[in-house]
Amino acid sequence: MSVSEMPWMRKDAFSSDHSDEDELSLDVMESHAQLVRRKFIKHKLAVWGLATTLLLLIIALFAPWLAPSHPNEITDAFSAHPSLTHWLGTDQVGRDVLSRLIFGTRVSLMIGFFTVALYVTFGTFIGLIAGYYGKWLDMALMRLTDIFLSFPYMMVVLVIVSVLGASASTIILVLALFKWPTIAMLVRGSVLSMKQMDFVRAGVALGYNTPRILMKHILPNVMGPIIVNATFGVASTILSEAGLSFLGMGVKSPQASLGNMLHDAQSLTVLTEQQWLWVPAGLVILITVLAINFVGDALRDAFDARA
Repeated sequence: MSVSEMPWMRKDAFSSDHSDEDELSLDVMESHAQLVRRKFIKHKLAVWGLATTLLLLIIALFAPWLAPSHPNEITDAFSAHPSLTHWLGTDQVGRDVLSRLIFGTRVSLMIGFFTVALYVTFGTFIGLIAGYYGKWLDMALMRLTDIFLSFPYMMVVLVIVSVLGASASTIILVLALFKWPTIAMLVRGSVLSMKQMDFVRAGVALGYNTPRILMKHILPNVMGPIIVNATFGVASTILSEAGLSFLGMGVKSPQASLGNMLHDAQSLTVLTEQQWLWVPAGLVILITVLAINFVGDALRDAFDARA
């Protein structure tokens, strides 16, 4: 399909009548969303993944009401096996494992989504500015991006976390600090090719200001790759948090997270004799990452115009 045949890139979308333009834009966005939805629904695993992700988000949102007890409440049942009283048993200090699992899921999802929201926002802004203005500003921003990409990612993260102190907020900031360059380069590449198209040139000719051109005409057309990258980013961040917490450099006890629930699995006794302490957390991480990745795969195919 040529550029002139794309309904959201027609020059008549830039008529002086702003209300007509807005209505046309809404109609185009709605039709495009319907096409994406139809393609997405064809992926059965993605539908399962979306349902599973939504279920986990609901559990995380209503954790205080769903958990049998407070995650840090200590009982006199130490390392108790799963029973009717404690469905997933208790840990070494008598805390209910199911309650900690529910709240741990909440913390891990919060870290995943907050980190992605932070670095996607910043990376998209950098990519839009660099790609649209070009010249010396593009060169300066891309060299900054190259500097961040050149760092040994996990090693630097471990050093910064050890200096600043391990906490959920520190992990969010540190992970976002080293993940935004990927989004920035992705957006920049899309903007470089898109700003030469007729619908952008028409907007410039009609005197639209730069923020309007970027936010209303360029950004909506690059949202597909951004959403796909962000989806995979959530799964990647959850795994990063789990790895950091497993090493003792992530969320610290007594606050629960899926990662620090695996921390105790470093003990051979726990691995072999107290599987209820680490298997549930490991399964939740596995299911969460699989579900989100299935959604990401389907979104990538749905946004692909060639599919």
